[in-house]
Amino acid sequence: MTSSHIARRLGHWFSTLAAALDPRSAPRLARLLLGAVLACGRRTVTSWIRAAGLSGEFRPCYTTVSAAGKRADSVAGRLVHEALPPILDGRERLVLGIDDTPTPRYGPLVQGAGVHHNPCPGPAHHPFVYGHVWVVLGLLAAHPLWGVVALPLLARLYIRRKDLGSIDPPHRPAFATKLELAAGLVQWAKGWLGLLGKPLWVVADGAYAKAAFLRPVLALGAVVVSRLRKDAALWTVPTPRPGQRGRPRKYGEGRIALAKRAGHRRGWQTETFTLYGKQVVKRTKTFVATWRPVGSVIRVVLVDEPRGWIAFFCTDAGASVADILGLVADRFSLETAFRDLKEVGGQASSRCVTCGRAWGRCTCACGRSR
Repeated sequence: MTSSHIARRLGHWFSTLAAALDPRSAPRLARLLLGAVLACGRRTVTSWIRAAGLSGEFRPCYTTVSAAGKRADSVAGRLVHEALPPILDGRERLVLGIDDTPTPRYGPLVQGAGVHHNPCPGPAHHPFVYGHVWVVLGLLAAHPLWGVVALPLLARLYIRRKDLGSIDPPHRPAFATKLELAAGLVQWAKGWLGLLGKPLWVVADGAYAKAAFLRPVLALGAVVVSRLRKDAALWTVPTPRPGQRGRPRKYGEGRIALAKRAGHRRGWQTETFTLYGKQVVKRTKTFVATWRPVGSVIRVVLVDEPRGWIAFFCTDAGASVADILGLVADRFSLETAFRDLKEVGGQASSRCVTCGRAWGRCTCACGRSR
């Protein structure tokens, strides 16, 4: 039999998160978080206020939400300190996922919105979407029943440089690229998760395989796994020469062409890996090379797919092929979290989650048509 009561543990988490604010606003934030869970229809602050029974003090509620946004790092830090230790108990390493996702936004009063590339055009095949882009940091944790799931920890809003002029100077943030925002998120996670004393691994999309992201993350002592461009300028591993003076070479003298390595028949191996929760047979080839964006040796893995070969890399040259491919597959759980938040939870959706119609045209019980 289902119950309409909120679990005691969940209420404790809400109180812990709210403790990051002023004592006058903390109880109100805890009730708003409860309203976010109970709200139906469009997921807006107004629906949170209505579900939490705070309609009589809606103005202080908006002030509380603004204060929580300004202290998002502290609120997320309390969540990490409270919820993650039991989840990470017994884990050999911490795996973080980095990716960005667009959210449609409409209206003249929406700050920071702009035209962005749409990674999921859908049936309409729209290559662009107007709205916000969030760079999200998630923890990849193994669930005994559901496999690997992504737990979003913190996100940063990416605003294009040309869209910053539409924001009032008192509220205008400093411009930062997606790579800089992602590196800052990993640095924030290192400050909180580094106390656990476990190795930190970061798996990211191929768009983040650039020096602006790799160098700061590697300086934190983390290991990065990502996709490698097919035209990446790889070099051989330098061999020490007896009697050589001066600083040793960082890169070899021979250029490595991935297309030639992939087209060569030798070196391919067929193995069985556990990917996406099932056994899959893959044909792979691996070797060690040096790459300037990393500044050191990397492990390269080529995978022969029906549509052509794909290249991945890991900054830990001693990593196995199973580890690299497993982490690449686990990163997809972050995409699943985005889908659940948008389609199932209704976050950042332009349609009603009850009847599926556009906002303002709802005919269901959510009342948006009235």
